[in-house]
Amino acid sequence: MATNPRLSKTLGALLGVHTGDSLGATLEFLPWAHIKSLHPTGLREIVGGGPFSWPAGSATDDTDLTRAVLLAYSDRKKNQNQKKEKADHHEKGDEFDVARAAADYSVDWFTGKWPGREMGSEPVDIGGATSVGLLNYQSTGNPKTSGAGQGSAGNGSLMRCIPTALFTSTPEKRIEESMAISTFTHNDVRCTVSCAAYNEIVAALVDGKTVQEAVDMGKQIAEALDCPAVATAIERGEGMSIQRIASKGPGKELPDRTSGYVLQSLTVAVAALLDPRGFEDVLVDVVRIGGDTDTNGAISGGLLGARDGADAIPERWLRDLQFRSEFVNVAMQILEGPTVVQG
Repeated sequence: MATNPRLSKTLGALLGVHTGDSLGATLEFLPWAHIKSLHPTGLREIVGGGPFSWPAGSATDDTDLTRAVLLAYSDRKKNQNQKKEKADHHEKGDEFDVARAAADYSVDWFTGKWPGREMGSEPVDIGGATSVGLLNYQSTGNPKTSGAGQGSAGNGSLMRCIPTALFTSTPEKRIEESMAISTFTHNDVRCTVSCAAYNEIVAALVDGKTVQEAVDMGKQIAEALDCPAVATAIERGEGMSIQRIASKGPGKELPDRTSGYVLQSLTVAVAALLDPRGFEDVLVDVVRIGGDTDTNGAISGGLLGARDGADAIPERWLRDLQFRSEFVNVAMQILEGPTVVQG
């Protein structure tokens, strides 16, 4: 799909989110023991179904909201091009607010202005904090104050945050934008810092750092932002075996039904990243653990795609993904030109 390693990792990260989401959607909410009885070696095909009767390859809220953030970065690139044209004519433009744009696209999704939806229709699946945050944003118009509040620490912003890692080139801007894009729904510090740390891991992988170097950079961000809970979640992932848990059961390491808690999803994703096996085997085992399978699949899939590149994702998985072509085309449009967007 892409011969350039950096481009391959960028596309792999985006498509990894979509793949993990679509694979995991079939088994969402099921516990490990039930999944084992249905699929003794794991679900290895994207078949749709699940509690919301998804078509095979359909985006759930995980991929849909990743798309919302991706489109915000696409708009920023267009805005930068327009500003350059204005500069050539001695005109000045305003700074583009990527968090507000992501919130606006998320409201489009929320209200049905979305591919495959009817205007006014409600999302098939939506997390509680996401719903509260988007309702607040519709009311106030302020993405800095619309979040669901401290104590609401679900994984609904971590699942959508990866475009920031891919299209913002400096650590300072990545941290700022990661936290701002989380804040309009998930402003609990565990969520905002998880997004910043996760995106620094992704950016390091895309830059060609080793897996351990990337994980260490994520921990450094959590520590620099004074959030020991996120640093501890990453460390837990370093000591966890996805393969063992998927084969033997969660035991005491994870509850039988993995929850939507942001730190748990971050731990699982780091453990998946550190698993030396290939993309397919690791992602199948992440989903085998059970519980919040689509979101854990999406978050882990993003890291695995950034690690292994797009060509590591099985073509039989890619071919049915709802937004495959759009994700590739939009990413290519953002990256075209001599430099990556710097914020």
